[in-house]
Amino acid sequence: MGVTDPAGPVMDRDEVDRALARLGAEHEAIETSLLALQDHAGRRLLEGAELTGVTKERWATTEASITLLWAYFDAYTGALRTAREIRARRRWSSREDLVELTELLRGESVTVAGSATVTANAPTLSGPGRLSESFSLATLVERMNELYATGLDMVVAADAVWSALPARIDLLAAELQRTRRLAHSVGVRPGEHPAGDDLERITRTLTRLREEVVSDPLAFWVPAQGSSAPGGGRPDTTVYDREARALEEVRREIDAVLGVRQDAEQRLIKLRDVLSRADRTLAEARTARGEVLAKIAATEVPVVSGPPTALQEQLATAAEYRRQAQWHRLSPLLDSLEQKAEDELLRARESLTAVTAPLAVRAELRGRLDAYKAKVARHGLAEDALLIERYDAARRMLWSAPCDLRVAEQAVLRYQQAVAELLGTARVPGQAGPVDGRGES
Repeated sequence: MGVTDPAGPVMDRDEVDRALARLGAEHEAIETSLLALQDHAGRRLLEGAELTGVTKERWATTEASITLLWAYFDAYTGALRTAREIRARRRWSSREDLVELTELLRGESVTVAGSATVTANAPTLSGPGRLSESFSLATLVERMNELYATGLDMVVAADAVWSALPARIDLLAAELQRTRRLAHSVGVRPGEHPAGDDLERITRTLTRLREEVVSDPLAFWVPAQGSSAPGGGRPDTTVYDREARALEEVRREIDAVLGVRQDAEQRLIKLRDVLSRADRTLAEARTARGEVLAKIAATEVPVVSGPPTALQEQLATAAEYRRQAQWHRLSPLLDSLEQKAEDELLRARESLTAVTAPLAVRAELRGRLDAYKAKVARHGLAEDALLIERYDAARRMLWSAPCDLRVAEQAVLRYQQAVAELLGTARVPGQAGPVDGRGES
């Protein structure tokens, strides 16, 4: 052990045997890994695919690296075989054998030829144009590990993208075709409905996406942050997810159109009923306005407009859409018409209320006058001359035509006041009735 050479102290027989056992185990492990990489589905796909973009560039480098890796492995295998042969010469190796084994196992004794076929695009050679390179077995193992990790990372990433995205794209494309057929059946077509245009755009995007994924899978790979393990990362599904959401929105739109087809007739019947009620209410308001003008004097009565012809025209258009099965056009029209019809019915009711307001006031005054008369009768004052006079005056005004509501209201208030004074109660302000000593109103 005292004698040294460039490889360091000369190894003894035990050290040689241990080194050969370790190198043999490493050789077996490296061979297993290389064969697994050689048979990897991703590598076979990369060899047979027409690649583009970043995947084409990286595969050219990786393919050369794999070729170089095998060259390194062959050199490693040869050196290990030579070392085993030297060790097998004698049971007890001579000094010369141990010196030779030490140089072989520890020194830079492994030479790898740098032919153009092996070194093309290889990233690990020291420099271009080298005819050969020498390594120690330990250095050679490190080089092989580096090349293997780089190659496996690229192969696993491409295989992960190919395993995930094309199948998902195909499933989405099949769903897209079913949606397109359904859309066509309800009249949702490109150029005629926004959802039809969306379906065309999604179709083009998915077709282009699949072509890009197949030819350039690494463009759709997101490496994991801080991970050094081969294949650490995930497929980039951003474009796929966006188009899947867009297709879901289109499906909801078509479902809405289908819903219109199923209940279009009932909705049209309901629309006709609402508009008919609005027309009848407006007709009642016009009749009531004539009655108010004839029976109520000195009051302003709002004018009652006629039914809007635009709604009837739109209703006729909706019926025509239904006959022609243009459900995609019928859907928004029905939504708009239903809201407009409800608004029109509300307007007609408000118009009737505004027109008949004077009649309601007159009815309230008549009811109040009769209520006070009944009150007077309960208290035995029905024969009081003043009350009779004021009651008759108020009644003539309220039951005569035309009726001046302002004058009639004053007459009713005078009657109320007279009743309150006779009953000895305070006058109730406004239109409230009198309150007697028992708290009865």
